[in-house]
Amino acid sequence: MQIRPATLDDSGAILDIYNQQVLTSSATFDLVPRTIEEQRAWLTDRTGAHAVIVAVEPDGHVAGFGALSAYRERAGYATTVEDSVYVAEASRGKGVGRVLLEHLVELARHHGFHAIMAKIVGGHEVSIGLHAACGFEVVGTEREVGRKFGRWLDVVLMEQLL
Repeated sequence: MQIRPATLDDSGAILDIYNQQVLTSSATFDLVPRTIEEQRAWLTDRTGAHAVIVAVEPDGHVAGFGALSAYRERAGYATTVEDSVYVAEASRGKGVGRVLLEHLVELARHHGFHAIMAKIVGGHEVSIGLHAACGFEVVGTEREVGRKFGRWLDVVLMEQLL
């Protein structure tokens, strides 16, 4: 599997992976699927240190993607990023998420960030376990801060200092 920076040509594959989560999962709190134009804009806005990477199978299929995003807008947070990792349904359980997250951690370290934060919906044990296996620690829980599918949702906050 190849890990590489995402390009605009990956927009459709990323859109498919993400929108499947929007429609069927509380892994994202987005309620409305993205359009291809919105996905392209999202990719265009994430360059340099706030990068998007893709995991590509030997046959060219995008198995997943990950991103580093600004944690907060205020300047004092500039050395902290938030990670996102999404894996295509057909590629889950094959280590794709771990490879993506490990690469994101290295990218963050390379760009001089001090901390990486992960906000994970409460009860998503796979993602919590993945982050723990990659050196993240739980630092808190935000109680009932999201709502999707008629349920109140907690967010588990995890952190890794670099």
